[in-house]
Amino acid sequence: MSEWVKVCEEKSLNNGDILDFDFEDKQIMVAKAKNKLYALDRICTHAYADLTTGFMNEDEKTVTCPLHMSMFKLEDGSPQNLPAEQPLKKYDVEVRDGWVHVMVK
Repeated sequence: MSEWVKVCEEKSLNNGDILDFDFEDKQIMVAKAKNKLYALDRICTHAYADLTTGFMNEDEKTVTCPLHMSMFKLEDGSPQNLPAEQPLKKYDVEVRDGWVHVMVK
């Protein structure tokens, strides 16, 4: 079942910010880069590491895992280098009445 989840106020996120949240069994991050919002799974697909403790490159719109340095595109979750080979799951994001909502499936 899919559900829109209210995550945070849009004004609380600045460019370069990554916010983590849990919903049921999902561990998700919302990132803001170049005034655009992205939502993806926040656990690296290679080894268990929380990407919100990693590094965001706002210009490249990537997040890098702090454990083995795999980099993922925020736009589609695709890995950009080894050791990660599987993409992160991407979620739809929209802003309604100043609040960020994520479609969790």
